Amino acid sequence: MKWIRFPVAAAFALAAAMQFFALTEALAQEAPRVKFVTSSGDFVVELYPDKAPKTVANFLQYVKDKHYDGTLFHRVIDNFMVQGGGYDSKYRQKPTRPPVALEASNGLKNEVGTLAMARTSDPNSATSQFFINVKDNAMLNAPAPDGFGYTVFGKVVSGTETIQKIKSTATGAAGPFASDAPKTPILINSATLEKKS
Repeated sequence: MKWIRFPVAAAFALAAAMQFFALTEALAQEAPRVKFVTSSGDFVVELYPDKAPKTVANFLQYVKDKHYDGTLFHRVIDNFMVQGGGYDSKYRQKPTRPPVALEASNGLKNEVGTLAMARTSDPNSATSQFFINVKDNAMLNAPAPDGFGYTVFGKVVSGTETIQKIKSTATGAAGPFASDAPKTPILINSATLEKKS
């Protein structure tokens, strides 16, 4: 009977090892978080690579490259969204990498506090600019408003008071923008990937 017990024990050991590696992989893939330090306060976003892998990888590469450091929240529309990540403090557009493919049909919705990619009329044109929804914007969910939608890939998990402050700022003309630019510039001092504890 010993030759029967050994394979059974080995099978249990193998199953335990597989569970361990599966857990390790799951922990390694847990939602990364990025901390933004701005002139209006700090906030943290949690990202969802399981839902929008290309978008999250693109965003994290910009974070690692320090692209967002020194950029502005250049477009603020109360009761809609706040947008940043593309212009420096002099309203000069920063160079970007090639666009990332649209991942709007991932089940995530443009709801209050969510993080989404800005783009042009081309659905596959998103580069570095992002926006944070300050209300539920169902009209941005795929397939609305143009048959494609806007990719949601994260949400604000702390510092919501900072987003409230940004969305309530007075706006007007500044740089190349005729309206919706904060009259008092809102600067992103840094965006850094939080280390897992």
